Amino acid sequence: MGGRPPDPPGSSAPKAAELVFDDFYHAHFRGLVVQLTAYTGDRGQAQDLVQEAFCRAYARWDRLAGYEDPVAWVRKVAWNLGHNRWRRLRTAQTWLLRQRETYAPEPSPDRVALDTALATLPPNQRRAVVLHYLADLTVAEIAAQEQVAEGTVKSWLHRGRATLATQLRDSNEEVRDV
Repeated sequence: MGGRPPDPPGSSAPKAAELVFDDFYHAHFRGLVVQLTAYTGDRGQAQDLVQEAFCRAYARWDRLAGYEDPVAWVRKVAWNLGHNRWRRLRTAQTWLLRQRETYAPEPSPDRVALDTALATLPPNQRRAVVLHYLADLTVAEIAAQEQVAEGTVKSWLHRGRATLATQLRDSNEEVRDV
């Protein structure tokens, strides 16, 4: 005999459908976990996916029990859940990579000296030097942008270069003294 004793009338005995689902779950859970582990590469994640698929199957068990192959439905749901989880993870990683600061090497001593020297120039000379030497604009293009004569731009460049030469020579001598 060894079977379970009958439940008394009026008790909260499990339905026959639940017992059949329980047998279905025990018969197929391990096999599906093995398949999903091969797909995801992570046994814990595979167990979660299969468990979620079985939970969804249980909610629809009245309909699924009549299917020719209810395991195929559970497998498909688990694979879809795994694919969706992978897609969400990939999207999150892409977003995080865009948010992460990128590494920029520290400026060289020459760059620091140049930036310091440029900061000492009057604004019009600084703009002329930066536009001509760093942005590669011609004297005519700078004159058009600043709405001044070309001779004025040439004067700004000459004065700016002279001041920078003095500033950079002085800072270079200070570095040698140290």
